[in-house]
Amino acid sequence: MGDYEKLGAFFLGHELQDTTEPPANLHKPLLYDSRDLTTHAVIAGMTGSGKTGLGIALLEEAAIDGIPAICIDPKGDLGNLLLTFPSLNPSDFLPWVDHQEASRLGMQPSEYAQQTAQTWRQGLADWQQTPDRIHRLRDAADALIYTPAGSAGLPLTVLKSFAPPASDAPPDPEIFRQRIQTAAAGLLALLQLEADPVSSREFILLCSIFENAWHNGQTLTLETLIRSIQQPPFDRMGFLELENCYPQADRFKLAMQLNNLVASPGFAAWLQGEPLQIDRLLFSPSGKPQLAVISIAHLSDPERMFFVTMLLNELVAWMRQQSGTASLRALLYMDEVFGYFPPVGNPPSKQPMLTLLKQARAFGLGIVLATQNPVDLDYKGLANCGTWFLGRLQTERDKARVLDGLEGAASAGGTPFSRSQMDQLLSSLGKRMFVVNNVHDNGPVLLQTRWTLAWLRGPLSRTQIEQLMQPVLASRHTSTTPNCRQRLSTAAASQSGSTPQTTAGNSGRPLLPPEIQELFLPPDPALPVAEFRPALLGQASLHFVDRKLGLDLWDQITLIHTAAESVPANPWEQAEEWDEAGFSPETTAPADASTPFRQPPAELARKRSFSSWTTALKNHLYSTRRLTVLSCPAADLSSEPGETEAQFRIRLRQKVRENRDLAAEKLRRKYAARLQTLAGRLARAADRIEKQQAQQSSKRLSATVSFGSTILSALLGRRALNASSVSRAGSTIRNASAAAEKAGDVRNAEEQHQLLQQQYDELQLELENELQEVTATHDADVLPLEHHQIPPRKADIVINAVSLLWLPVDNSGNPAF
Repeated sequence: MGDYEKLGAFFLGHELQDTTEPPANLHKPLLYDSRDLTTHAVIAGMTGSGKTGLGIALLEEAAIDGIPAICIDPKGDLGNLLLTFPSLNPSDFLPWVDHQEASRLGMQPSEYAQQTAQTWRQGLADWQQTPDRIHRLRDAADALIYTPAGSAGLPLTVLKSFAPPASDAPPDPEIFRQRIQTAAAGLLALLQLEADPVSSREFILLCSIFENAWHNGQTLTLETLIRSIQQPPFDRMGFLELENCYPQADRFKLAMQLNNLVASPGFAAWLQGEPLQIDRLLFSPSGKPQLAVISIAHLSDPERMFFVTMLLNELVAWMRQQSGTASLRALLYMDEVFGYFPPVGNPPSKQPMLTLLKQARAFGLGIVLATQNPVDLDYKGLANCGTWFLGRLQTERDKARVLDGLEGAASAGGTPFSRSQMDQLLSSLGKRMFVVNNVHDNGPVLLQTRWTLAWLRGPLSRTQIEQLMQPVLASRHTSTTPNCRQRLSTAAASQSGSTPQTTAGNSGRPLLPPEIQELFLPPDPALPVAEFRPALLGQASLHFVDRKLGLDLWDQITLIHTAAESVPANPWEQAEEWDEAGFSPETTAPADASTPFRQPPAELARKRSFSSWTTALKNHLYSTRRLTVLSCPAADLSSEPGETEAQFRIRLRQKVRENRDLAAEKLRRKYAARLQTLAGRLARAADRIEKQQAQQSSKRLSATVSFGSTILSALLGRRALNASSVSRAGSTIRNASAAAEKAGDVRNAEEQHQLLQQQYDELQLELENELQEVTATHDADVLPLEHHQIPPRKADIVINAVSLLWLPVDNSGNPAF
C-alpha cells in the first residue's frame, strides 16, 4: 500500500466499482487529500452504517500525519481512540471487554478477549495494516479524554472567568459583537432562560455588561458578573433609563438565579480543572499533537449547550489569531451534532458553528460534523461543506435533504451534479459503505471503509474513562513555580514577618520630596487591605535587533523590588519581573485614608538614590537581558518574541507541512501529463487488443466453416474433386492462414500493451519514490534548530521610570491587588 501518511493522504478504505462488489475484490485504496478537509466534511449515516468507524479512521489518519484534533463526544464513542494495542494481545483487550456481552455469547471474559484480539489482528491484516501502524499512531499524537464539570477524565473549566478576546489588533466589530452575544446566550442556556436578542431583558443586560467590560479590557469573574447584574456600570439600556427597562428588583432575581447556580452542590465541578484554551487542547506542553476527546455525555442538555457554545467561541477566537494557510492545521470533529446546528431555531451554538464553517478554511481549520439525521442540520451551513461521506440513511426525508445539500454545494463550487445517479447510489449502500462526494474530485466514488487501528468496543462508561485517564492524572502535578504575586508575597513576608505591625512603622502616607514619583497599585475590592508597603519600581524599553534573523523588536520590562529595612546599591538583581498586561498602577493615592502606609527605608526617601538606581537598571538590563530566538534555516523560519520551543515547533510543523504539500503537488503536476499520455496510449492499446481479438475470432470462424463445408462434401459422397471443391479447399487454407496471422497481431498488440503498462508502472514508481524523498526532507521533528541569544542594543535602552510603588497587602502580608 505504501507509506502515504506523511504525504497528506488519508487512507480511509478502498474504492468499489459498485455496491455488489465483494470485499475480496478490494484493490484500489482511497487516499483522501488532507487539504480537502479545510473545506469541511459531513458524515451522515444511520445507526449501524459504520459512521463511527469512518470518523475514527479519519481522526487516526490525521493524527498519524501530525494533525491535532478537538473531538466533541456526546455519546462516549470517540473515547475508543484510546483503545490502541500495538501488540494486539488478549490481555490488552481483557480490561475493556463487556462481561455481559461475553456472557450472552456463552464465553468467559478471557475467551471473549482472545477472540476479540484475533478478530482485530485478522481485520488489520486483511486491510494490509500491521501493528507497526498502531505504534506510529501512538507515537505521532497523544489521545486524551476531557470531562468538563466531571472528574472521570481530565477536568476542564470555562467558568473561572470571562476574559475579553485576546488580540493585538482592534477587534472586528461584527465578530466582537457576535462573541459577546454567544457568551451571554450560553450563560442563559445554563440558567435555562430564553436568549432572544430582541425580547429578552436578561440577554440584553448581559450583553451590555460583557460589552462594557471587554471594551475596557476587563475580565469578568462570576463574582463580578453577579455584582454587575445588581449594579451595572451604566444607567441606560438603549435610549431608556435602566430602571425603566429592567428594575433593580428584577435584576436582583437574575443575580440570585446565577448565584444559586454557583452555590449549588454540583456546580463546584464547573470551576475545577485547567482553563479552556485551544492551544492546550491541540498540543501538549512539549508541542506534541493531541487528539482531545471532550466527553459531554454526563452533562444535562442545558450544560452541553453551554459548554459547546463556549468551546466554539474559543475556537473562533483562536482561529483568528492564526496565520492563513492552504494546508490542514487542525480539526474540529463533532459527533451527533443534532440540536446544535438545527435548520430552524437559533440555539447559542449555531452562530459560532456557522462562523467556523464559513471562515475556518482560510486558517487551515477543518470542521467535520457527524449525524444520523441530515434533516436536522442547517441546510445553508451544510452548503459550506465540500466533502460528504454518505452511508445508509433512515428515511426518504433524510435522503432528500442530503440531495438538496449536495446540489447546493455543487452549485456553489461550480461542479456538475447528477441527482438521479446519487439517488440510485444512496439507495443501494451496505454496511461500512459510503458515497464520497468531494467537490475537489471529478465525481462521487464508492468507499468501503478500512479497519480501524483502535478497537471499537462502543461507548465508554465513566469508570472506564477514569481507568484510562488515571495514569495521565497521576502524572500531571500542579506547577510549583510561583507567579510574580506569590514571589512578592513571599518576599514581603520574609522581610517583616507574617503579621504587619501597625504601630510606629505604620502611619499615614509619608511625606517625600516632590521629585520622587509615587505610584499606587489599586487594591482588589474583594480583598481586605491591612497596609501599603513600599517597593522600588523600574520600567524600561529594550530594543533587540538582528538583521540576519529579520528581528527588530521593542520589549517593555517592569521590575519590582520589595523594600525591606534598607535597599541595596543594585536592587535589580533581586527584583521580580511583572507581566506588563496585568500592571496598571495609579498616580493618585486610594481614597480610603484610613489604610496605613509602612515607613519606607531611608534610601527610598532620597532623590539621589533614584539617579544611581536608574544607571544601575540600565547596566543590569544590558548585562543580563537576552532575547532567545530559535531558528530553523532549512525551513527559513524563526521564532517570535515570547514563543517557547514547543510553540515554535508547532509553527514549524505547519510550515513544513505546507512546504511538503506544495512540493508534492508540484511533483504530481510534473508527472501528470506523462501519466495521462501513457494512460491514453494504454487505453488505445487495449482497444487494439479487443479489435484484433474480434478479427481473429471472425477469421477462425470463417476457417472453421470452410473446413466443415469441405469435410461435409467429402462425407456426402462426392468422389471426384470438381472446381468448386478445389476452390472451397483453397478458401479454407486462406482463412486458416489469415486466422493464424491475426493471432500474431493479437500477440503483438498484447506485447505492446504490456510494454506500455510497464512504462506506466515504472513512471508511477518513480513518482512514488520522489514523493518519499519529499517526505524524508520535510520532517519537522528531525530538522535541527539553532538557538540565538540576542542582547539589547545598549544605546537604545530607555529607562521609562524608576519610582516608588505602594503595594496593598492583607494581614498576612499577601498581596491584596
